[in-house]
Amino acid sequence: MRDLPLLKLLSKSFPNIKSASTEIINLSAICELPKGTEFFLSDIHGEYESFSYLMRSGSGVVFMKMKKALGNSLSKGEYDELAKLIYYPEEVLNTRHYLKSDTRKWRKDMIEKMIVVARFISSKYTRSKTRKRMSNSYAYVLDELINTNSEDLNTKRYHDAVLDSILDLDYSDPYIIALAKLIQNLCVDHLHIIGDIFDRGPRADMIMDELMTFPEIDIQWGNHDTPWIGAAHGNLACIAHVIYIATLYNSFDVLESGYGINLRPLSMYAEELYKDDSCERFKPHLLDTNVSDSLSPTLAAKMCKVITMIMFKLEGQLILRHPEYGINNRLLLDGIDLEKGTITIKDKTFPLEDKNLPTLKKGNLRELTKDEVLLMQSLQYSFTHSEKLQRHVKFLLKKGSMYKLYNGNLLYHACVPMNEDGSFMEVKTPDGTFSGKAYMDYCEKKVRYACSLPLDHPDKEFETDFLWYLWCGPKSPLFGKDQITTFERIFINDSSLYHEDYNPYYEYSKDIEYVKKILQEFGADVDHGHIINGHVPVLVNKGESPIKADGKLFKIDGGLAKSYHSKTGIAGYTLIYNSHYYLLAQHKNFVKDGGNISKVKIVERCPDRVLVKDTDKGRDLQEQIGVLKDLIEAYKTGELHERN
Repeated sequence: MRDLPLLKLLSKSFPNIKSASTEIINLSAICELPKGTEFFLSDIHGEYESFSYLMRSGSGVVFMKMKKALGNSLSKGEYDELAKLIYYPEEVLNTRHYLKSDTRKWRKDMIEKMIVVARFISSKYTRSKTRKRMSNSYAYVLDELINTNSEDLNTKRYHDAVLDSILDLDYSDPYIIALAKLIQNLCVDHLHIIGDIFDRGPRADMIMDELMTFPEIDIQWGNHDTPWIGAAHGNLACIAHVIYIATLYNSFDVLESGYGINLRPLSMYAEELYKDDSCERFKPHLLDTNVSDSLSPTLAAKMCKVITMIMFKLEGQLILRHPEYGINNRLLLDGIDLEKGTITIKDKTFPLEDKNLPTLKKGNLRELTKDEVLLMQSLQYSFTHSEKLQRHVKFLLKKGSMYKLYNGNLLYHACVPMNEDGSFMEVKTPDGTFSGKAYMDYCEKKVRYACSLPLDHPDKEFETDFLWYLWCGPKSPLFGKDQITTFERIFINDSSLYHEDYNPYYEYSKDIEYVKKILQEFGADVDHGHIINGHVPVLVNKGESPIKADGKLFKIDGGLAKSYHSKTGIAGYTLIYNSHYYLLAQHKNFVKDGGNISKVKIVERCPDRVLVKDTDKGRDLQEQIGVLKDLIEAYKTGELHERN
């Protein structure tokens, strides 16, 4: 039985057999093309320069494509020169303007080489798709240059005339830049971000700006992303948390220059409140230099202490609002004795490492002072009225999710909570008990509901508290540990209290049978699919591998953030899945002029070349073909009438 209402709607776009047949021919041809290249990247943590390099270089894929397209025709130095031009065309071209030697020949040679590379990379895509990836202003000319054979005598004159005209007009730079961008874009067909775009690094805002330019992208939220979503929606605990991280890592640019958050009230209050306090326990990690507003480490430490104390108070209030979270053991402020300068945890008393706590009120340690209330009101206004932050968070909600099924693979940031016996943890909530996939679905539903409420809704704060819980809650699929010991590390000199136990998932996920169990739970491809996640850095310098469970799980957090380089021994991973195989790119510390910094190796070969028809997109296209065939049949039987 044909769905006539659907076919009537479709007939508006395809009013006759000819138009429907043409579309079937087009879709059928697309299905026979090789699948596009997928890139998987996790735990970017605000490292914009490293992220930008990886996207520009395709994590080493651009260099590999250059070698295949140009063979042995270039020396190593010439390859490096061409690679740098493709990665950073504007900067390279700017340096050429200061050279006295004739640069026309150099530009012509470079354009010719880039055309060969672009032609090679675009061969797996339709001409229309390739053109859509071009800059509109230069698409016609680039399309002609790439799709005319300069070796054929009949078209060589045409090809050369187009290129000579560009050079004669002294207009080659825009075309070189457009070609470079095209090569970059064609190497990354679909981008998967497996969580943690924010925190630690200096410019998460610039990463978000770039992510929004990708035509095909999805994001799996990380536990460092959800507090930013909560902060944009005015949740005070989330706001305090993201400012705490920014002050701790000296990344003020993302707040002030990036999102226009007014930190002046915080700095003035901190300077006055702690004018005679060095705030030693709150000194920032100086991994990056602020560009827009370079604060002294001393002032940054004071600001960090102010927001940290506010954060602990607000978190305590949040915990009391939500007994269902089951984390009253984290009400650590209650154990402080201001007169003795001690804290009691689990019936054991410790001296406080910092006893200057003027904002704590005896009898109600979680109550904000009047100055703290005014400060948080000011910060809340900045976060909720930051146009760029609101735009970025809307994008995170539009393209993001708790998990993603794509081409048989299962993508999520951290874990699927499990019990000690390997069963899926049952989590009791006010809305019922959930486990496995159902719990992940519930978490996403909670996030979307909280973000759908207007700022003045009476339940807004209560509902957005869940975004904070996803950051560090013991049963959060984005966190995967029993607690976060920030408080203990600041105030208590006893490393035995710093321990954070991982969920049993992390041991079971090394076992292929449990990985298959998870894949089956989510409806992924048990035989050929993989789990791809991040969250926990792979300690390469201690012999750890990112490949788990006999190759069924890829853990691709290799420590892109500078703060992890010494722990992992590398600077991140990119997993790449093309039509032939899965590749793993291992990155070294980012050096802009360091050439090809990624070590790429094949980690799994596909039994047969994967075509578009073998992918999720291909299955959608085949469904469309089926409906179009029904439409043609309806025209033939007279159930619908053709139009010109």
